[in-house]
Amino acid sequence: MKILMVCLGNICRSPMAEGIMKNKVEKHDLDVEVDSAGFEAFHEGNRPDRRGMATLKKYGIDISNQRSRLFNLNDFNTFDHIYVMDGMNHADVMSVARNEDDKKKVNFILNKIFPGENRHVPDPYYGSGDGFERVYEMLDKACDVIVNELKTK
Repeated sequence: MKILMVCLGNICRSPMAEGIMKNKVEKHDLDVEVDSAGFEAFHEGNRPDRRGMATLKKYGIDISNQRSRLFNLNDFNTFDHIYVMDGMNHADVMSVARNEDDKKKVNFILNKIFPGENRHVPDPYYGSGDGFERVYEMLDKACDVIVNELKTK
């Protein structure tokens, strides 16, 4: 199983989701690969936002080795599930989907805890540090659901 997390610049939400998910996959000894990507090249090659790294570090998760990368069409071939953080990310990914199979792989990550509501993970980039804490809490809950689903497969 391969999972991709997607946000705008791949330095806040999606790297946090990647780190949280990797941590849970490792704890549960699941055969799952996790990566993240963004749709804008603003931060390509950069490490995650320091505030996101600090938030995850409080929970024993180190994402300092991650580097921002752009989403590419081959990601549809590589990944089984593509979780997006908000409506703009969803529209971006869907706009390059080649067919219905690609589209079926894409879902809002918060649909895991709020099925069918297409809720957005707020972008904490321009806010204060507590925004990263709120994003952590949301992503942690959503990733718990994903892990529980993977454990039953």
